Amino acid sequence: MASIEWRKIPTVLKTDEILDKAFRKASKQSDTVEDPDKYHRVRKQMNKMVQSAASIIDSTLIAYVERWPSLNALSDFDQALVDAAVGSDNYRKSLGAIQWGAERVRSIAGETQRKILRLRDIDGFHQARRAAYGRFSSIIDQISPEIDWLGEARDTLRKLPSIDSSEPCIVVAGSPNVGKSALISSLSSGEPEIAAYPFTTKQLHLGHFIHRRRKYQMVDTPGLLDRPMSERNNIEMQAIAALENIGDVLLFLIDSTANATTSLEEQMNLLEEVTGLISERPIIIVHSKSDLHEKHSLEDKVAVSSITGEGIEELRQTLVEMIGADDISDPLNLPEDWPRSDLD
Repeated sequence: MASIEWRKIPTVLKTDEILDKAFRKASKQSDTVEDPDKYHRVRKQMNKMVQSAASIIDSTLIAYVERWPSLNALSDFDQALVDAAVGSDNYRKSLGAIQWGAERVRSIAGETQRKILRLRDIDGFHQARRAAYGRFSSIIDQISPEIDWLGEARDTLRKLPSIDSSEPCIVVAGSPNVGKSALISSLSSGEPEIAAYPFTTKQLHLGHFIHRRRKYQMVDTPGLLDRPMSERNNIEMQAIAALENIGDVLLFLIDSTANATTSLEEQMNLLEEVTGLISERPIIIVHSKSDLHEKHSLEDKVAVSSITGEGIEELRQTLVEMIGADDISDPLNLPEDWPRSDLD
């Protein structure tokens, strides 16, 4: 399934911007009507202005409905991500209300045009046009909460990563401040926000590294706390969405240093929960910040340091071998998605 380009979601105009755009362009339509008879000229002008205003409002609203992804067409991961980020019910409700508004505007325009054809006086033509404008404004006002919501949701959704399901994917998880973002930065070409002080990633970040011209995606998830699912916030639920729905391998980071933000007991409890969420996928447990451990204290554990680079290349090779995306059983029969330089 193709990845969703969240950054391509169109800008959502404010309600007054939609009406201003429609009425401003409609007013220019009267100058395009030519008829020597004033009665027929005004009737045509009012008819064309109503038609133009309705068309602009309708096309603007329908563009939102058509260019925003349908939830039913999304992958399980993207559906879970939308639900965690902005709420699936609000998503559907808002797009449904906007489609209703477009349909009502079209209907009002048709009614008004038929009414204008029946009228026999110039004042009536003007009154019918003004009445239609008033009804258009009323419809837009009714759906203004949904339009405002859509604008705010766009700002949130544009920050979500686009995961390509055809490429290998590695999810990095763990408690807050265990070094997930720093590890992503060391392993991949991605540039998640890094700081020298403890902080928590506020959203999913996507990085990648290239091995034999194949892209390996790495998803940096927000830190999880050892607490019931019902108590987790939207940021944590984005991490849960990633854990449950994507990834060929999970890297679970543990900070067992004395200055760890989260106790080792809580981190181990979280590991047990996460293991239950992704029972069918392999997990690599990584002890981060190995530069702060006493020498040999980790024995045979996987240990890395984003500061000194210790274990980074070894971990990268382990990931490539574990995922096995480049394994070829028949060298004369390459997979359909095998990278080819002659197609670049």
